[in-house]
Amino acid sequence: MDTLTVEKKELYIPVMATIDKVETLTATEKRFHILLPNGEELNHKPGQFVQVSIFGFGEAPISISSSPTRKPGFELTVRRTGRLTEKMHALQPGSQIGIRGPFGNGFDIEKFKDKDVLFVAGGIGLAPLKSLIEYTLDERDQFNRVIILYGTRNPSEILYPEEIAEWQAREDVEFYMTVDRADETWKGNVGVITTLIPPLKLDVQNTIAAIVGPPVMYKFVVMALKAKRLPDANMYLSLERRMKCGVGKCGHCQINHSYVCQDGPVYHYPVIKELEEAI
Repeated sequence: MDTLTVEKKELYIPVMATIDKVETLTATEKRFHILLPNGEELNHKPGQFVQVSIFGFGEAPISISSSPTRKPGFELTVRRTGRLTEKMHALQPGSQIGIRGPFGNGFDIEKFKDKDVLFVAGGIGLAPLKSLIEYTLDERDQFNRVIILYGTRNPSEILYPEEIAEWQAREDVEFYMTVDRADETWKGNVGVITTLIPPLKLDVQNTIAAIVGPPVMYKFVVMALKAKRLPDANMYLSLERRMKCGVGKCGHCQINHSYVCQDGPVYHYPVIKELEEAI
């Protein structure tokens, strides 16, 4: 069997990985730290995803939520939404799951270097964006100003409280958070995430924005950034679409001529704005 045949075959065969740690984040999200066999590393780019499989429960695409600079292993943040994720939430440290990947087009790190970096995360969108945030902070001297905007529906859905506390405490990070609906414990900003954008003072020609969140968010965040005169070329978005094979063969994630599992999930905004029904 030649090398090319082996490589193609391995695209479809999961590696059995071990869950090292499990942490409950909210009522519907858990964080899993995963170790590959024999000390192997995933060697992913921020913004990429893996296909997770559990025997008898199927397979699902899940974004990688840790930076490739954070070794050993990698992290997945999983929302309980279906049969496979329900089963995964029941797993304990020591359990094994199948991993294929990494797949997809991640963030082009070189485009962010020596720039002001603006992160805009809505809800579970903070999970894939955290990979890029961690990379930026681990390689802090390669980036200029770092601004993180994070919005959730209510305080009970806030992800990564420990990391958020660290970001808030850093003098080289500007962190702003809002909730759509407050409760009696909330003392911060109330409103959708776009309410955090108008007060920002940006060097728009030197600012690159990374935007990840629910589909309804993208249009309004882009409009708000355009109102600040941020150029289209300075925006990158990560799209969530139902992916299956991960290698552009099944068509489940197709948007017109683009396959999200290969061309995305990270898109340069000048490209995605020309794709009908993309955002």
